[in-house]
Amino acid sequence: MPELIVLAFDFGLKKIGVALGNTFLKEAQPLEIIRTETKQARFEAIANLIQKWEPDVLVVGLPLTETGEEQFASGHARRFANQLHGRFNLPVELVDERGSSMEAQQRLSKNIDEDAVAAAIILERYFSQPLS
Repeated sequence: MPELIVLAFDFGLKKIGVALGNTFLKEAQPLEIIRTETKQARFEAIANLIQKWEPDVLVVGLPLTETGEEQFASGHARRFANQLHGRFNLPVELVDERGSSMEAQQRLSKNIDEDAVAAAIILERYFSQPLS
């Protein structure tokens, strides 16, 4: 199987954490936080990342309740995933992100913005799933 480059997103209405990894090493590294005021600026920042890293797959964290059910934020994440697919014509996978922000806070020793680390955790979960 060829090595695939993967960009992962921890979507939020005010900021989006981004992580990068590949299917060969199956390691994820926090990349950056996208903080933009407008939807257009958000997608311009994402377009720049896609141009720079040339990913084969995009991964978006899907917020679920503790019992695994969809919640209000799930709809925003699904819409964001659909927009990514529509704008960039890349496959987009949704991954359960339950607890990723809390895990990210535990990994960080200082009070640093954890969204990029949460995106890396989401990407690690994607890598740990069986191939479909």
